[in-house]
Amino acid sequence: MSKYKELTDIELLGKIAKYDSRALEELYDRYSRILFTLIKKIAPNLEKTENILVDVFTIIWRKAGQFNFEKGSVYAWIITLARNKAIDVVRRSRSSAMKLETYDDEYEDYFILPTISNEIDELDIETAQRLSPKVEKALSGLSDAQKYVIHLAYYEGYTMDEIADKLNIPIETVRSKITTALHLFRDNLVQG
Repeated sequence: MSKYKELTDIELLGKIAKYDSRALEELYDRYSRILFTLIKKIAPNLEKTENILVDVFTIIWRKAGQFNFEKGSVYAWIITLARNKAIDVVRRSRSSAMKLETYDDEYEDYFILPTISNEIDELDIETAQRLSPKVEKALSGLSDAQKYVIHLAYYEGYTMDEIADKLNIPIETVRSKITTALHLFRDNLVQG
């Protein structure tokens, strides 16, 4: 058994920050399936999904040193990084204005790399998988309309203004629907 399999996510990321390619391979083995599933929900085209997954691990390789090793959650950082990258690709494909925006290190640092609150609970992939049925049950307690606005915001990356335009409803209604849905989801999760 490889010594890398025994390392925690944060230990692996620390080695990746020092350009240890074996550590990146192990992180890929741990996370590629869950990231592929998340990315595919956002960008359903298989080729695009695969390309985004490669991009995510390339960013991890180049920018692991920017992770907050003191208080960061590797799981939350990697999942959010994949979501941000996938949404950026989708937004660029549907917006001619975004296609013109330069994608460089500064853009990537600001829009793609996650900024995770220090107050977020430590979470790892095993715990997330164990909690998955509870999360699914909490989501099932939402109405179809509530699920849809959450889907538009989280998986499709629409802003509240864009959701309002898409659904032809006032932005205050969108804000209210999202707030209500998130509170209900939280309550369902706590009760679950």
